Amino acid sequence: MEYKIGIDVGGTFTDFLLTSKDGGSEIYKVLSTPDDPSIGLMEGLAEMAKARNISLKEFIKDVETIVHGTTVTTNAVLTRRGAKTGLLTTKGLRDALEMRRGIREEQYNNRYTNVEPLVPRHLRFPVEERLDYKGDIVTPLEQTDVLDAAKLFKKEGIEAIAICFMNSFANDTHESMAEKIIKEEFGIDLVEASDEFDKSSTYITVSSSFFPSIRFYDRISTTVLNSYVGPILKSYIKSLIKKLKDVGFEGVLLIMQSNGGVVSPQIAMDKAAVTLLSGPAAGPVAGIEYTSVQGYDDCLTIDMGGTSFDAALIKDKTPLVTTEGEINRLRIALPMLGIVTIGAGGGSIGWVDEGGLLRMGPQSAGSKPGPACYDLGGELPTCTDADLVLGYLDKDFFAGGKIPLNYERAERTIKEKIADPLGMNVVEAAAGMYRVINVNMASGVREVSVKRGHDPREFPLVVAGGAGPVHACMIALELEIPVMVIPKESSIFCAAGMLMSDLKHNFVRTYSTSLNKLDKRKFRSLFNEMRKEATELLRSENIPEGSIQHIYSLDMRYVKQYHEVNVEMTKDELERGNIESVVSKFHPEHNRLYGYSLEEVGTPIELINLRLTSIGKTTKPKLKKEEYDELDPSKALKKKRKVYLPLKGTFEEVPVYDGHKLRYGNKVEGPAVIEQVNTTTFVTPEYNILCDKYGSYTMYLKTKEKEIKEKIVGAK
Repeated sequence: MEYKIGIDVGGTFTDFLLTSKDGGSEIYKVLSTPDDPSIGLMEGLAEMAKARNISLKEFIKDVETIVHGTTVTTNAVLTRRGAKTGLLTTKGLRDALEMRRGIREEQYNNRYTNVEPLVPRHLRFPVEERLDYKGDIVTPLEQTDVLDAAKLFKKEGIEAIAICFMNSFANDTHESMAEKIIKEEFGIDLVEASDEFDKSSTYITVSSSFFPSIRFYDRISTTVLNSYVGPILKSYIKSLIKKLKDVGFEGVLLIMQSNGGVVSPQIAMDKAAVTLLSGPAAGPVAGIEYTSVQGYDDCLTIDMGGTSFDAALIKDKTPLVTTEGEINRLRIALPMLGIVTIGAGGGSIGWVDEGGLLRMGPQSAGSKPGPACYDLGGELPTCTDADLVLGYLDKDFFAGGKIPLNYERAERTIKEKIADPLGMNVVEAAAGMYRVINVNMASGVREVSVKRGHDPREFPLVVAGGAGPVHACMIALELEIPVMVIPKESSIFCAAGMLMSDLKHNFVRTYSTSLNKLDKRKFRSLFNEMRKEATELLRSENIPEGSIQHIYSLDMRYVKQYHEVNVEMTKDELERGNIESVVSKFHPEHNRLYGYSLEEVGTPIELINLRLTSIGKTTKPKLKKEEYDELDPSKALKKKRKVYLPLKGTFEEVPVYDGHKLRYGNKVEGPAVIEQVNTTTFVTPEYNILCDKYGSYTMYLKTKEKEIKEKIVGAK
């Protein structure tokens, strides 16, 4: 076997990166098939076989690994089309999903409507039982309540069940008893033994085994989310496995997680919520690879696709991770990469609001019907239509000519929907659309950087997505970012990141205590328990012990505070019980995040959670180096074309280069356009581009010419 394939299913396109053992890579894109994403996936594999003039069955025999990022669970939550779910919870806490944390999302908006829970009230069944915070039984489990719940769930045709009792993170006895009763009543053990997926089977999530952590609302919301999306993902993965098996696939299938790692299909099916933002999570992983070869340890990544825009920050080659994520306003407390996603993509629809202001998105034309210029029935003006009118896209070379664009249709729909209502001409309206969506995306980058205590000007910006390089310069100018990196595989950035990802699992144990009362024996015991579980799990995924890495960290806070700060600790600090060393890291991190430290006044610190991240190292494709060429890019010149220069407000004729012919060392001076089959890069007059030895473009302010040239081409 010689091929590895990364697959990212997006809202508009499904992206593929095919790599071979000799370091070669190929990019493929097909329109996504939202009704059944596996259809588009199989079509992409068929295109790869067709390019080799062989059958899919012949081609698939040589595929060693497929890494797949899926939007199945994300879409199920966004569209409210998950499984019909029932909830068992402690009596008196039936309405926790609606009470949430008791904090209004919009503090000063008295009319703000609460989000509707995924489980309606009549399917949230209260159970007589109670544990105290230490896990001691206060009220024994009333088993008849669980039996009554099972009868109700059967009558209602429940597809998934979530079990979450108060303080069960400290003692799983009651939840385990309830799970056993439910399984006996539903005959789940018999169903799960079947090789074929039976839609009548009931999916169960038990909070004490799935997410044993303090904070009841976080735990109950996360547990419910897992059950809500579990049957959907399980059905999809089993269907995909069958389709791949039918064409002869015998390699390894891995699923991308929200934490930036990959996981086996079986674990993904059991813990479906780990895939809720699986596609975008591969972006930061790729960003690390493409910038580290140029000597950067930090970077910002942006990925502008057809439907959404994702931004993430990487510090010291490590993406920021959060345990306070939300999807569609629903809390998910699993560790996930701190990615900010907004509705801004090539398909984002332009519209004029009631106050006469021009808006872009978050609604998207998607792949069906798509932008008006696709000529597939779209009647609304989108970002892609504006880019075409402004000259950034070639109507005859979009997707390498596979999708001819209708310029007149784009012009007409912008005139009717935007220009005429605002009293503008078409170019002014298109320029306004371009400006508004760029400002929206710059705000997304500020969200992931400035609001977390980082200055975006200090980070190189890694630009990705089919639409990203068209807008990159204006986003960077808005943020005063001097340097950008546009990878060779920018149009399928997340698919590339998937092939660069390791297997990764997160574990948590709550141990709430002040540091001066810490029981070091219990402290080590809890970490050892997690480490043993992690090692067994990774071994089951065929990872040898020598390729396993454990990362230890603590959630800590000043006494009486609400939010914790996560601080990493070394294995040596753990084994010696050197908490003082961890405390010395806590104070400056708290100061960075919140702008103050209480170290000098001696405020006590308390421990809340112990966390373990376990990584199984995988073999990754290597970036292929190119031979140095020269500064002159003229051999890649295609033609000249009039494009709109945003800061000047005029059209000017600029050179258009064939990106596939640019080589290491070539320098492109802005303004210019660089065209590739799967993306287009617009270089504004303020920037130049140098091609590095891995085929990436480094775009930089002209004032940074000397230092960038030394970094990219050295003395040559």
